[in-house]
Amino acid sequence: MQSTISVGNISPSLSLDFNGSKVSARRLELLVAISRENSINGAAKSLGMTYKGAWEAVEAMNNLAGVPLVTAHQGGRGGGGAELTAAGLRLVEEMGRIAALQAQFFSVLEKDTGLGNSFELLKRIGVNTSARNAFRGVVENVQRGAVNAEVTLRLASGEILHAMVTLESVRSLDLLPGKAVFALIDASWVILTTADENARVSARNRLCGTVSRIECGSVNTEVLLDLGNGVTLAAIITDESRKMLGLVVGSRACVLIKSSHIILGVD
Repeated sequence: MQSTISVGNISPSLSLDFNGSKVSARRLELLVAISRENSINGAAKSLGMTYKGAWEAVEAMNNLAGVPLVTAHQGGRGGGGAELTAAGLRLVEEMGRIAALQAQFFSVLEKDTGLGNSFELLKRIGVNTSARNAFRGVVENVQRGAVNAEVTLRLASGEILHAMVTLESVRSLDLLPGKAVFALIDASWVILTTADENARVSARNRLCGTVSRIECGSVNTEVLLDLGNGVTLAAIITDESRKMLGLVVGSRACVLIKSSHIILGVD
């Protein structure tokens, strides 16, 4: 069983296994909804689930528990009814008790101000994204134009990033100096150069660091650049380009990133 309780900036969860098989929080919500609606169809609608998905979840729970948690009967235009068994009712009741105890426990933790930074760090590392590069930064300046705005960020490494976003994005994200944001950059958008390359380019951002890792593939290669202070940036280039640039672990290199290729987000 999983029951999520929101605490500060994290959401810790309880787990209950049936012979080593975990039941998701979503399935437990379904149990509560069935007890309220007396119908699998009604419970599914209240949770935004499909009828088929709800039935499969009920069957899985009954199988995992080893004893029926839900009994259902089909018939009628409404699709029949359903109710929790004594075991199901007991489980839902105990879920509430455990959740209440958990809330009390984390209420005590929240009063410990020394945990604040840890909660914030846990929230940061929990961000899921398909972009290979995700950075935390602070807005230093917002320069507005007629349609777009250039947002200047400072990363933990001390490096500056310039991102081009629409004015609507500035408003909706409430981008102001001092605002904490995260920047997403796909590795395939990053152009890699040697540190001594002085060619003029249209890319607004040029970040330099030390090559810390190279993962070679048959066609493409991933190069990881250490920008300092624990901040790294990944670039995907062809293996032929890696050879041409003479990149090896420990060598200096720079990346070029167009400001329009940086996606900004807020918590």
